Amino acid sequence: MPVSEICNREVIIMQPGQTVFDAACLMRQQHVGDVLVVEEREGTRVPAGIVTDRDLVIEIMAPNLDPKVITVGDIMVPELATVKENTGLFETIEYMRVKGVRRLPVVDENNELVGIITLDDLLELLAEELATLAKLIQHERKKEVLSRR
Repeated sequence: MPVSEICNREVIIMQPGQTVFDAACLMRQQHVGDVLVVEEREGTRVPAGIVTDRDLVIEIMAPNLDPKVITVGDIMVPELATVKENTGLFETIEYMRVKGVRRLPVVDENNELVGIITLDDLLELLAEELATLAKLIQHERKKEVLSRR
């Protein structure tokens, strides 16, 4: 299954020049733990970086910096890992493990933003699949019991 089938296509985005205070407010309003920083390139939105709630705590709050003057572009992770929309789920999981990230922007062949896939999304999907397998085992056991009566 390609990652594009389960990624969240409603990505919370910001421009690099917006403040981290705005990012924090947006995260709170949208109930998310990250914002994707995008740049407009020839009419397309290209992921440029990501800022997480942890970044806000470590980079801004802990050193007591002013969140109204520092921009998301100042603290975003500059070497952003992304995944192509046709990448398989297990390849995506392995890539997340290798890169040590919990969130991956999903892009098309032109690197335009398509969505985002998170560790939480993948865990939820895998849990559902494992539950389905467990039900299959239970069904087979019941079938065997009934056939041997």
